[in-house]
Amino acid sequence: MSDEQRDRAADTPQASGPAGNAGATGPLPARVGAPQSEAAEAQGAPVTAMAPDQPNGPDQPNGPGQPHGPDQPNGSGQPHVADQSATSDEPEWWQDDSMPWKHRPGRSDIACLAWLGGLGVFSMLMLPLRAWLMGSPDRIPLLVALTGSRTGTAMLGAVVRTGDYAVSWDLGGHLIAISWVWPMIAAVIMSCKFDWIYWWAGKLWGRGMIEVWAGKSERARRRYERLEKWAGKVGWLAFVLAYLPVPLPLMAVVFVLAGASGMRLRRFVVLDVVVCSCWTVVFGVLGYVVGTPITDVLNVYSKVANYVTIGLVVLVVAWSIIGSARKARTALHEHA
Repeated sequence: MSDEQRDRAADTPQASGPAGNAGATGPLPARVGAPQSEAAEAQGAPVTAMAPDQPNGPDQPNGPGQPHGPDQPNGSGQPHVADQSATSDEPEWWQDDSMPWKHRPGRSDIACLAWLGGLGVFSMLMLPLRAWLMGSPDRIPLLVALTGSRTGTAMLGAVVRTGDYAVSWDLGGHLIAISWVWPMIAAVIMSCKFDWIYWWAGKLWGRGMIEVWAGKSERARRRYERLEKWAGKVGWLAFVLAYLPVPLPLMAVVFVLAGASGMRLRRFVVLDVVVCSCWTVVFGVLGYVVGTPITDVLNVYSKVANYVTIGLVVLVVAWSIIGSARKARTALHEHA
């Protein structure tokens, strides 16, 4: 190449870009007003694609790769909602082991349980009254008529035997003698007045109430199982033996099993009244036969009857307070 051709090539500017000279050094300056991507390309930096008119500011939806906050829309344009599929494993109140049912309770279940609770409270409140009524031969007929006490029935028979029975009703200035038969009839009614509740519990829950009575005690569970087997063997005779004065819950177990076995209420009531009437007569006759020794015991007891009554009142109040405190501690442990 001649000197003239070399001078001419030196005065010619170099091109840049894909069609330019591969040996060009340094990028060309970007033109004024060019977009950011073009400026970055002109400087040789990698270009990151951005959605048009979607700056990722504090008031804008999160872009890709950004965490979704509780008030921010997610990538699909829907509000972010916590996963609701995870539910608590804590059982509901009616699934507690202390409840007699195995299903969600209805109105009948709640009503029957309320009756049973009321029966327990009524029995506790009657203890001081029984003790006071037993303190005098004159109050024995009232004890029998109000409570249906079988012990009181025996005492009534003894009072009739010794001639100490004298109950009259003043009606307009005329004294009307009340026969000992009427307290005996009232005793039958009062003695079996709440038995149908146990039948109802058996009809609703089967042996669920027996399981509640047994609780977590293995000894109590075995005892109730033996009572159930015994009641199943003797059949309807269990009604007769349930009234025996033994320190076992024979009566409650027999009545619950009667309901659980499908016995009709009418048959249950008739059988219960007949058996209760027979036992009332038996205890009355027994007291009449024994006679004076029973009245002697009554006379001794009458001297301490008031103290026994006061002691039983204190016992009932203490039992109520201790029971409430125990329930409160249990509730605190469960919520801790």
